Amino acid sequence: MAHLEVIQADITTLEVDAIVNAANTRLAGGGGVDGAIHRAAGPDLLAECLALGGCPTGDARITAGYWLPARHVIHAVGPVWRGGGADEARLLASCYRRSLELAGERQLRSLAFSAISCGIYGYPLDAAARIAIGEVMEGIARYPAIELVQFCCFGNEVTSAYREALAAHYGAGRT
Repeated sequence: MAHLEVIQADITTLEVDAIVNAANTRLAGGGGVDGAIHRAAGPDLLAECLALGGCPTGDARITAGYWLPARHVIHAVGPVWRGGGADEARLLASCYRRSLELAGERQLRSLAFSAISCGIYGYPLDAAARIAIGEVMEGIARYPAIELVQFCCFGNEVTSAYREALAAHYGAGRT
C-alpha cells in the first residue's frame, strides 16, 4: 500500500521519481510553481515541452527532469475555476488520473503533486484538495508500483486544506 503525505516544501527540491507540475495548455512555463519548475530544470525542459505541442485541460504529459532532483516532470493541466459550472471538477479529476496513469505506465515509485489549479487558476482549495486526495487514493490501487505520493504544498492555507482532506478521507473509512 502506498504511503500518502502532505508536506510543505519547494517541489523543485524533492528527490522523487516525478514531480507533478500545475502546467498551462501550452506547456511553456509561466508563473507560480510552473515557472519555478522550469527555472530549476533549465532550458532543456522548455525545449522538450514545446516539442510536445501542448496539452489539453484535464490531461497530462511527461518529460525528463533535467536539472531537477526528480527524474521526471509530469505536466498536468488543470482547469481555470469559472464558478463550478464549466466541468471544472471532472477536468481536475482527469488531470490527476492521467498523471497517475503516466506514472503507472513507467513503473514510477514516488510522486509529488503540486496543488493543481489552486494558484492563479482560482480553484477553491477545499474542493480541489478533496478531488486530489480521492483521485490519488483510487489511482494508487490501480498502480501498485507507486509507493509514495506527496502532496507538496506552498503555504499554510494550502497545507491545511490538503491535510484536512486527507484526514477526512481516512476518517470516512477509506484506505
